[in-house]
Amino acid sequence: MARTESNMLPLGTQAPDFTLLNTVTAKPVRLADVRGEKGTVVMFICNHCPFVKHVNEEIVRIANDYRVTGFGFVAISSNDVETHPQDGPAEMWQTARKYNYPFPYLYDDTQEVAKAYDAACTPDFFLFDSDLKLIYRGQLDNSRPGNGIPVNGRDLREALDNVLNNNPQRKDQKPSIGCNIKWKS
Repeated sequence: MARTESNMLPLGTQAPDFTLLNTVTAKPVRLADVRGEKGTVVMFICNHCPFVKHVNEEIVRIANDYRVTGFGFVAISSNDVETHPQDGPAEMWQTARKYNYPFPYLYDDTQEVAKAYDAACTPDFFLFDSDLKLIYRGQLDNSRPGNGIPVNGRDLREALDNVLNNNPQRKDQKPSIGCNIKWKS
C-alpha cells in the first residue's frame, strides 16, 4: 500500500464551492445543499482504497451521530476512472448503498474540486465552521490497516465536539494517510 499524507490546507481557508453529481440520486449537489448549520465535513474517499475500506463504517457512524447536531456531511471521489474503473459512478452507487451512506457520494469527474481543496489522499477530511472556514483537516484517528489500533474516529470526533462545545481546535492536527488520489495524466 502506498502511503500518502494530506497536504494540510491552511486553516481559515474558505471552502471552495462545487456542484457535482450525486451518484446515488443522479442529481447535482452543491456545497450549499450539504452545508450544516454548525459546520460541514467534506471527505475525499474512493471505493478501492484499503485505508477507506478500513474506516468506512466509522465515517457512517460519525455522520449519523453528528448530522442531528447540525453538521452537514459529503463524500467526494476524484479518482481517474480510466485507471481505476472500480471508483466510477456505478460502483460508487453500490458502495453508498452497501454502507448506507447518510451523506451524498459525489463524483468529481474533472478533478477540479479535489485540486481546489488540495486533497491528496483517500481518506482526506476537512471540517469547516458555520461560515465555511476551515477549522480542521487531517486524519480520522490513529488507526491504519494492520496497525492494531481500533477505528474510533477520535480526531474528527474531537474537532466536531470542539465546535459543539465552543472550544478551540487543537493546533497539532495530524495529516490523514491513505492512497494517493489517482490523477488523470
